[in-house]
Amino acid sequence: MSPLGTARTALGLLVRHAPTAYGVALLATAVNTVPDVLRQVLVWDDPRYPAALAVDVIGFLTGLVAQVWVTGALAGLPAGRRSELRNALRRGSGLAGTAVRTAPATVLTGVVLGGVVSALLTLPASVAALGLSRVIGPLDAPGVGAFAVAAVSDGVASAVTLPFLALVVVLAAGRHRLTPTATGQ
Repeated sequence: MSPLGTARTALGLLVRHAPTAYGVALLATAVNTVPDVLRQVLVWDDPRYPAALAVDVIGFLTGLVAQVWVTGALAGLPAGRRSELRNALRRGSGLAGTAVRTAPATVLTGVVLGGVVSALLTLPASVAALGLSRVIGPLDAPGVGAFAVAAVSDGVASAVTLPFLALVVVLAAGRHRLTPTATGQ
């Protein structure tokens, strides 16, 4: 299956299993909100770009953990099983590793498509609330209301996009695991 075909299949699964997939994503987003807000507050009035970069690196890493956890929790959906929260991080790590090694174009397609949706959900609200310079640079002590708008739009984008990429990764990893190994090579 092509990368776009896998993305279409993932979208179909997401529609069929929406309550479960979005429920798991909301849980991961809620848990990830604490470090996400704390990382911003720690450099609230620091106008330096290194501080902004550090905040972005921490945000990327906490988001990656959330993505891997959601991937592991939703791993059984393509096979018709329920979500499974226990050991989801370990399971998701294995699936992500397999998918990146065996189907990097498919994973990249999922990341790009999810990123576009995330940007469409986040950027307009964040730019309107914070201003473009604060979105792409240091926060530099924004108003609490503006920060709240940006944080909520980020949370919405996470909850919407986490399960899509998770299912792309599960399908990409599963396709490899279901393919028989050639002998004599």
